Amino acid sequence: MPMRRFALVLLLAFSCLLCACSSLGTDLLLGRDIHFSAPQLQAQLDRKFPRDYKKLGGLLNLSLLNPRLSLPSGGRLRLDFDIGIGGPGAASRTPSGHFALESGLRFDAGTHGLHLDNPNIVSVDVPALGGMMNDSARAMLNSWLLDYAREEPVYRLDDSTYGRIASRRIQRVDIDQDQITLRMN
Repeated sequence: MPMRRFALVLLLAFSCLLCACSSLGTDLLLGRDIHFSAPQLQAQLDRKFPRDYKKLGGLLNLSLLNPRLSLPSGGRLRLDFDIGIGGPGAASRTPSGHFALESGLRFDAGTHGLHLDNPNIVSVDVPALGGMMNDSARAMLNSWLLDYAREEPVYRLDDSTYGRIASRRIQRVDIDQDQITLRMN
């Protein structure tokens, strides 16, 4: 009989602890939300770049270099890139200009990653093209941006983290000044 009482008391204590954590909103035991920092995302971006792209049938080669991610206020992230421009068959790893974009983030279960969501180019400075972005440069950047947002995650969750969320639904991805949060149901 004393063993049953002990088990009952232990179960009751665990239940109280679980309720206390939920009422505090910490979700400590359940791990409801998952947080990422800007340095975590930056580390994955650093491994993926520089990247080379052939445009206009190989007559123009663009290299995207030195990605820099920041989380300014406003609920969107900012990505800054240097652009290298090369001729036929030669990608340039020397910066010829710079561009920046802002974007939200969305989670894609197929890639287990965070992808750009509604990205928007906010500035372009390419002195080789006269300093301003002409129509062909804008078309090339927008084409790259749409492909990148659709196909390539900015951040890919590791198997352990994905395993924690595999059976749950992600309600949204929030971007704050100091972190990115996957909000679970």
